Amino acid sequence: MNISIIFLVAFLALMVAVGIWGMRRTKTLGDFFLGGRTLGPWISAAAYGTTYFSAAIFIGFAGTQGWQFGLNALWIALGNGLIGAGLAWVVLARRTRRMTQNLDSMTMPEFLQVRYGAKHLKPIAASIIFFFLLPYSASVFKGLGHLFQYAFNINYDIALLIMIAITGVYLILGGYFAIAVTDFIQAIIMFVGAIVMIIVITSPEGGIFEIFGKIRDSYEVNVDKYHITRPSVLTIASLIFMTSFGTWGLPQMTQKFYAIKNEAVIPRAALVTTIFALVIGFTAYYNGTSVHVFVDSIKDMGEIVTNKQYDKIIPTLLTSKLPSLLLSLILLLVLSASMSTLSSLVLVSSSAIAIDLYPARVDKSTGKDNSVAMMRVLSGVFIIISYFISRFQLSFIVYLMSLSWGVVSGAFAAPYILGLYSKKVTKAGAYAGLLTGMVMMITLFFVLGASRSPLSASISIIVPFIVVTLVSLFTKAPSKEILDKAFIGV
Repeated sequence: MNISIIFLVAFLALMVAVGIWGMRRTKTLGDFFLGGRTLGPWISAAAYGTTYFSAAIFIGFAGTQGWQFGLNALWIALGNGLIGAGLAWVVLARRTRRMTQNLDSMTMPEFLQVRYGAKHLKPIAASIIFFFLLPYSASVFKGLGHLFQYAFNINYDIALLIMIAITGVYLILGGYFAIAVTDFIQAIIMFVGAIVMIIVITSPEGGIFEIFGKIRDSYEVNVDKYHITRPSVLTIASLIFMTSFGTWGLPQMTQKFYAIKNEAVIPRAALVTTIFALVIGFTAYYNGTSVHVFVDSIKDMGEIVTNKQYDKIIPTLLTSKLPSLLLSLILLLVLSASMSTLSSLVLVSSSAIAIDLYPARVDKSTGKDNSVAMMRVLSGVFIIISYFISRFQLSFIVYLMSLSWGVVSGAFAAPYILGLYSKKVTKAGAYAGLLTGMVMMITLFFVLGASRSPLSASISIIVPFIVVTLVSLFTKAPSKEILDKAFIGV
């Protein structure tokens, strides 16, 4: 416990120091939100990768899917690495960087508005981001609060306040530059910690590859013993699609492409991000699947899986298999993953108000630009609201948490991606795609149930591509002036 506290204090102090350093480099709104578009390949890759993975994958998702899917859970890790990380950089990064610069846009709502010449598209898109990413960030706060409570024996309320203070300081002071630098530090912790963790856990069983056969055999036994429902191909495919291709439409992910220094960094960033995502995803899900080998030898694990307390699987595995020093490092790994995701969510969500819905950035009487001050204030407000949502778990907020990924990605993926590649997409098509994705996800969520939300999200992401294309065939062609400006050099 003492070692863990020392590591924690040192880590949080470093985050604050980076925030103070970043403040000196943050003068304009572009500096605060995009780091001045000056980030190189390593920091850009780290920012993307650490935002991708939060405590949810290490604590909840990997344990749940690893137990229920067995080795099939590793397909999710493969999809995340190759499609969600690597292919996303290859397909989206260059065109996003160039087109957002051509159109002088910094956010997803701003890009959609100027790309399609649709003045009402920005406030609609900004509202979707704010209302659905707010509970998403609250869920990350909640997970971190429970992590602190579990690992450091700190009261849940106090843990939440600590996270609010630290996240607020380095984000509000340093903006995206501070986030990116801290993401790089956090990525190193995550990468090293993940590799060491899997080696230590699997080495008593003969190593990483030797345990494969044991997991497969143990899973077959546990299916009957613990009444596990085998996943269908459709279930696995929808999870892979939702967690891999679904990230292509999330504003907190695509923002990383806006901020890169130039297009020359893209190949290296794509490679680094792919390797990082494969390592983190593989180790997370592999640990989840390895529980099948250890379920009968770890105290209380049998009771945990019987009662379907899947969030406790990975914490129980780690505390029983790792020495205290390494466990402290792994706790920092999970903390790093969550803080990087959280800071990106807060930044993007607060920008929905400060950039997309706040009309007057310059004081006409003094000529002073209030944009950065407004972003800082709203980031703080957003963090405080997230705290109260995390502290008081209202039922409708819980629903919004479950809906958030599918709604946001479903609304933005088609208008955004097709807008990068096709000159034929119309304003009406963009409106139709955005609204279709949002409404379809909400409808399917309540019709099919929360347990099938990956399938609902996958359908809600795919259908808008068809809707945008069809509506664009029968509606007014886009403005030639906008297209000529958007596609310069593209």
